[in-house]
Amino acid sequence: MPETTRRLIIQGAAKLASAGIENSRLAAEAMLAAVCHTSRAAVISGLVEIDHPGRQRYSAMIARRMRQEPLAYIVGRKEFYSLEFEVTPAVLIPRPETETVVTEALEFLQDRIHTHVCDLGTGSGAIALAIAANAPTARLSATDVSDRALAIARRNAARFELESHVRFRLADCFEPLDGEGPLGRFALFVSNPPYIGDDEMSGLPAEIRCYEPHTALAGGPDGLDFYRRIALQMPAHLEPDGCAIMEVGAGKSSAVIEIMCNSGARSTRLIPDLAGIPRVVVANFNPSK
Repeated sequence: MPETTRRLIIQGAAKLASAGIENSRLAAEAMLAAVCHTSRAAVISGLVEIDHPGRQRYSAMIARRMRQEPLAYIVGRKEFYSLEFEVTPAVLIPRPETETVVTEALEFLQDRIHTHVCDLGTGSGAIALAIAANAPTARLSATDVSDRALAIARRNAARFELESHVRFRLADCFEPLDGEGPLGRFALFVSNPPYIGDDEMSGLPAEIRCYEPHTALAGGPDGLDFYRRIALQMPAHLEPDGCAIMEVGAGKSSAVIEIMCNSGARSTRLIPDLAGIPRVVVANFNPSK
């Protein structure tokens, strides 16, 4: 590794560590890689050099991370389900636990073709595009109430050459806001809805509370507002034997299951994430034709 690059990483990691940032060395390497438009592996291998403007950009990135700004926003990307997504403060940062939603959705789609799927509150497009990349015959729609979020999602679709696989819609839950007519009916709904309760917001880490979009986090007084909204309207938008797969917050799974059962779910399952935490509710419906 060139001496300048090695020194920058050591100095950057030390500054981050002094600010209490975990995994400071990894973060420093990732930011230097972003400055040099290369991979972290290339930086570690000593295959890059950095000029003076690059060192200034790197220093600015280090300062941002020291203020608790999420690394994903600083470098502008985040890996999810083996795809590298563009992310900005307009969208929630995709997290490993949400991959459980995708895994369950792909299991549902395994023996089905041309299945209509809708991702409610798509954000960066992570769930919808991960499904589209792994279930190419599925027909996906993805909604969000934010124009800015949908712009990111569309760019990610183009990045993965999946534009023809996902139709993005501006909508507030099931209410279209784009003048393109009703959403229609779907065999499967997936969602990572806002589920942070009002009294939980202040306890979130600063890098979440202060930087990630409030509308993608706040789920009302008890964190269950969104689940109630979709439960009320979802049966009318489900095809026969339809299914909903939703991420849930810690300690909220029983309440979400009750909400879904009260709305007509004939069966439910609770799926843990890789850390063993109850994370995903699968609700199977049988709405009348």
